[in-house]
Amino acid sequence: MYLTPQHILLAGATGLTGEHLLDRLLAEPTVQRVLAPTRRPLAEHAHLENPVGPLLPLLADLQGPVDIAFSCLGTTIKQAGSQEAFRQVDHDLIVAYAQRALELGARHFLLISAIDADPQSSVFYNRVKGETEEALRAQGWPQLTIARPSLLLGDRVEARLAERIAGPLSKLIPGKYHGIEALQLARALWRLALEEQDGVRVVESDELRRLGK
Repeated sequence: MYLTPQHILLAGATGLTGEHLLDRLLAEPTVQRVLAPTRRPLAEHAHLENPVGPLLPLLADLQGPVDIAFSCLGTTIKQAGSQEAFRQVDHDLIVAYAQRALELGARHFLLISAIDADPQSSVFYNRVKGETEEALRAQGWPQLTIARPSLLLGDRVEARLAERIAGPLSKLIPGKYHGIEALQLARALWRLALEEQDGVRVVESDELRRLGK
């Protein structure tokens, strides 16, 4: 069964994937309102509501109704400055945001996680991603979609040296470890948002690439 969501909540709209997803949402004739809190103002649009400031203090002021919520939030340990600061964004902030979306009436939450996310992983990054997935499962969402992309490809405002080096190589790797364009991921997320099914769905990177074509 396919849905026609009208009221969307989007966090991370200024990020690599979030920018593409926001453009897609605002171009959809069925979407009446996109609520997208950001640290810096977005370009005005008739269907865009854009509270500006750090997300955590804004959560209590966000107003519904909300049909579907997307999380394109994420950072790196280098950008965050420490493992603790990374966890505050990629776990604590996402979990608090999801809880607020649930309170506003959202029935479907779509998360950009990461390939190899696992709460038991010995790799800190993968472990935090897995713990975030686990926490969202515990919130009891009617529908939870977890997207696990491999290396994201695209032009970032702040270039990441490691990604510039690994990006071309990731295109040579087969299967789910093959790099994925941020635009493809945004397209896949929207397609997944339109599908109605109960429970949790985990979508690996190779399927995301297929959905995003």
